[in-house]
Amino acid sequence: MFKHKALPEDVTVDTLIGKQTVFHGDLHFRGGLYVEGRVVGRLIAEDGSDARLTLAEGGHIEGEIRAPVVVINGRLDGDVHAATRVELAPKARVVGNVHYQVVEMSAGAVLTGRLIHADTVASGDVEAAAGTEPHALHRAA
Repeated sequence: MFKHKALPEDVTVDTLIGKQTVFHGDLHFRGGLYVEGRVVGRLIAEDGSDARLTLAEGGHIEGEIRAPVVVINGRLDGDVHAATRVELAPKARVVGNVHYQVVEMSAGAVLTGRLIHADTVASGDVEAAAGTEPHALHRAA
């Protein structure tokens, strides 16, 4: 496990992608994944794990994220599928759809895409979710 001075105390980091790192390809993970660098590919938590992905300010992901808990404070170009919770921190810049069970969006976060609640998809109301207007450049108040 890594220790990092700038990390909040409640964040456990099992895997770190540092500022100077560019990773190409799909990454399957368990535990805490902390991204400060750039990832081009999908980030997928193992089924049944209590994984948490944190995208730090200055970090950039180009691809899909699938994890129970996702915290974004950097740039994401792709969709998020969070089984439990998504947090969009003040420096978050997301271009893509956010599929969530619970979402928290801080003032300053920017989402260009749709917020899609898990119950909407589970109930089969996908057409209603897909038919909604995108939240173009939505800013939290």
